[in-house]
Amino acid sequence: MAIVAPPYRPSSPGFPPVDSSRRDDGSAIAVTLRHAPLAVLLRLYVPVLEIDGQGVPAYWGRVVQSVALGEHHVHVHVPCLAPSRIGSADTTVVALPGHTVELEYRAPMLSFLRGALGLPPQRYPGAVAAAALLVGAATLAVCACIGLFLNG
Repeated sequence: MAIVAPPYRPSSPGFPPVDSSRRDDGSAIAVTLRHAPLAVLLRLYVPVLEIDGQGVPAYWGRVVQSVALGEHHVHVHVPCLAPSRIGSADTTVVALPGHTVELEYRAPMLSFLRGALGLPPQRYPGAVAAAALLVGAATLAVCACIGLFLNG
């Protein structure tokens, strides 16, 4: 269950002032947080989800947070030991009455890349580079085994 966002209201032309203490308009932001199937170690870390600078309890999967009407800044990253943050990603969305804004976050395949956050579906950042590194490592391992076999 998500916690109600604080009454943060950035100025946005075209939106009338709204009493942020009431949440009966039904507006919400839903973020689906995903990591690549091969990146099982990311499951050890709890992703950080912030809406308008306020932390939202998050986990790998779909998180729904009710918000006030207007513009909202959404930030996601995965805390880690070596780089302090993996896959930082930001976006700004507009919450309308009675609507849920659907977003999808994909953690990167390589830890030094940014994550992907936006309308679904998103792609895993660095998938091509990770596949190339995996193929290169497998090729080196096969060549080493063949070399050992021929020299032995």
